[in-house]
Amino acid sequence: MSGGKGVKRNGISRRGFLKSGGATLAGGAIGIGAAGTAVASSESSPPAIARLLRKATLPAASGARVVVVGGGWSGLTLAKYLKRFNPDFDVVLIDRQSAFVSFPVSNAWLADQVDLDFLSHSFFDAANNHGYRFMAATVLGFDRDSRRVFTEQGYVDYDYLVLAPGIEYDYPRIGVDDPEAQELLFHRYPGGFVTSSELLTIKRKIHRFRGGTFVLTVPSGDYRCAAAPYERACMVAAVFRRRRVRAKILLLDMNSDIVIKREGFARAFDELYGDSIEYLPSSEISALDVDARRIETDFDEYEFDDAIIYPPVRASRLIEEAGIHNPEDPQKAPDTDPFRYHLRNDEHVYVAGDSRAQPFSKGGHTAHSEAQYVAEVIAAHARGREIAWRSPQTMCFSAVDIEPLRAMSIITYYKYDSTTGLFAFDRTHLIDRWDTQGGQASLAWAEGMYRDLFYG
Repeated sequence: MSGGKGVKRNGISRRGFLKSGGATLAGGAIGIGAAGTAVASSESSPPAIARLLRKATLPAASGARVVVVGGGWSGLTLAKYLKRFNPDFDVVLIDRQSAFVSFPVSNAWLADQVDLDFLSHSFFDAANNHGYRFMAATVLGFDRDSRRVFTEQGYVDYDYLVLAPGIEYDYPRIGVDDPEAQELLFHRYPGGFVTSSELLTIKRKIHRFRGGTFVLTVPSGDYRCAAAPYERACMVAAVFRRRRVRAKILLLDMNSDIVIKREGFARAFDELYGDSIEYLPSSEISALDVDARRIETDFDEYEFDDAIIYPPVRASRLIEEAGIHNPEDPQKAPDTDPFRYHLRNDEHVYVAGDSRAQPFSKGGHTAHSEAQYVAEVIAAHARGREIAWRSPQTMCFSAVDIEPLRAMSIITYYKYDSTTGLFAFDRTHLIDRWDTQGGQASLAWAEGMYRDLFYG
């Protein structure tokens, strides 16, 4: 018997391994108790399992060790600023990728406004320049009792753990439940917000498209970079115009209206791409046939020649499988203190970046701003202190044209309403007139951010 839910191979169930935020290796071969102690010798276990019980090959910690899971904008910022706010910390950043490729500004790359070197950077450079350690590995789970993180290269002990594992696509929310159909959809029509391979596939699509109907979707809920799908539609239309491809772009928005920079994007759709972009709000996707290339919404049905399907998103499964999520949250966000970012019952485990529960923008600048604060919170906690809550800052540039590059921008903060118990926008400055100055500012902003994350 193979495949099915709950099936164990070599005496190990992944669900059991991650249950309740701990690591449980069951089935008779090997186990980890509440304190993380091996209850069977690793010599008697299959090699892959024995490796989990060995300490990863890292130098001994020189101080309190902080393990950061996830090398995106949030994790990179955390690793740097943890060392800045407390130089005695021994910081280890773990990411399954061996190199960094930026999703912010990737739309400009799709339209040939920057090259791939602009988006690509080395985790080694970041670690060397900022004094922390980088480990290329996949995190399989963690045990909060023993304060231990498990990877396929062995375990790493921690004094503080910061989870910044990002987002995952939630295909069942658009009617795609079958694992095989999900895999086909992900590979053939990727959304472009989780892996760098998606970006490579999308660029090939838009530069080789011969004509016909090209579909892009905008998810509902809180998704990564609210403006990005609208910006991407503009970039795709601009590339088609430059290539003189006759195409109809259907932008299916699961929301009732453009969710950010509404007037600027609406004007771009009308004035720049009125003959190519058809914007369709309230297009809640109910089913999708990958082979037939057909999308069904609550009110209509659309066939397409090619597509970029961006479904609703959820927090990384690492959060849910560890049992630290809020079961009432449809996006499986963690149950954390909204001002301190740690689990409500564990001040040594924090969640930041796009997997966090707060409704702040899931964008690069927000992650960078927020992570500096979280790093300061952890550094203060290690010294027995607290700092006052401060809002992250969101800064977002959106390009709408490429000849020349023209963009608009928004800057905002957030405030907490103690009456409603909700966060809201605060001190928002919107420039929705797109121009070349905005286009150049968007690239200068990205250069400055990469410099801070990797070299400064």
